[in-house]
Amino acid sequence: MSGMRRAQPRAHGAGALASSPWVVVGTGVLVMVVLLIVALASYRSRGPAFDARPIDPMPTYPLSESTATNPARVAANLPEPVVPGLTPRRTELPPDGLPDDVEPGVPSTGGDALPPPAGEVVPPPPGDGDAPPPRPTTAPPPPPPPPSSPMSGRFRVMDSWNNEAFIGEVLLYNRDRVSRPWTVRLVPPPGSRLVTSWVEGAPQGGSRMSGGVFTYTSGVNVGPGASVPLRFHFENTGGSIRPSRCTVDGVACSGL
Repeated sequence: MSGMRRAQPRAHGAGALASSPWVVVGTGVLVMVVLLIVALASYRSRGPAFDARPIDPMPTYPLSESTATNPARVAANLPEPVVPGLTPRRTELPPDGLPDDVEPGVPSTGGDALPPPAGEVVPPPPGDGDAPPPRPTTAPPPPPPPPSSPMSGRFRVMDSWNNEAFIGEVLLYNRDRVSRPWTVRLVPPPGSRLVTSWVEGAPQGGSRMSGGVFTYTSGVNVGPGASVPLRFHFENTGGSIRPSRCTVDGVACSGL
């Protein structure tokens, strides 16, 4: 009995799989095929057909009595359906022209304003804040000249001394039918000095010299058709014996 060998026990479980490598390989291939089928089924269930947003139903619009009989007018007034991701477009005009109730160039509630016909100019509508165009203004007429005074005067030199001094006279005459007051203004040569002034044969008035201008105001009115002489004495005239200006009530004297 001692010369006989005992039979080796067979391996079970993991040892059996390790001793059979083709079983392991076949099992791995089967598992990969199953995973691939599951992945394909999951991808098809998540396709774009299930993620797409349903399209909103097309709105309906009530048709008026005037547009119900014209299919082209109905198609022009209906807006296009809104598609997700796209912006609405304006409705084009029907091929047969404008409807009967639409005027060219006048905005309407059914579409955009149409341009005016060629050659016609349409003024823009006035806005709320626009100011009206300015009206043309004309310059006011000049004021009428003052009426000429009925008083007149005539200048003359009565006496002089080497052109350095002189006595002059303004003879005043009233052409009016009523008595009138008067005022004489005289501009003597530059640098002149007034010595005295008086009215011959009549009540005296008032005189003054200011800014190189001699002014004499009557003390009594001159009667209608009457005359009165105003006389004055100037010296240091600088070689001249004639004033540069003489007026009676704004009317230039004669004799200068």
